[in-house]
Amino acid sequence: MFVAVYWWRVHPGKEEQFRKAWRRGTELITQIYGSYGSRLHRDSDGRFVGYAEWPDEATWRAAFDRKMVYNEPETRAAFVDAIAETASAVEPIFTMTVVDDLLARSH
Repeated sequence: MFVAVYWWRVHPGKEEQFRKAWRRGTELITQIYGSYGSRLHRDSDGRFVGYAEWPDEATWRAAFDRKMVYNEPETRAAFVDAIAETASAVEPIFTMTVVDDLLARSH
């Protein structure tokens, strides 16, 4: 398994807009590109941190090279509109290969 980690600061008052667009975008990326989905976290400093799981680096890279485009411009626009700051407009802050996985799946 392969993971990519991203972070964003969101404009005050746009947190729910961001979360809704992030959820829908994640659903679409999962359907179109074959990711395993993602988790969204909130850091103590207010940043949102997304941890996306992929079957392998090649699958993530193919999606990344296509900019993970999906045909729902209103979702993308809502996501971008909510963002005040991010580590990078494109690159994740970490990409990692899972070597041991002891995470209990509760779904």
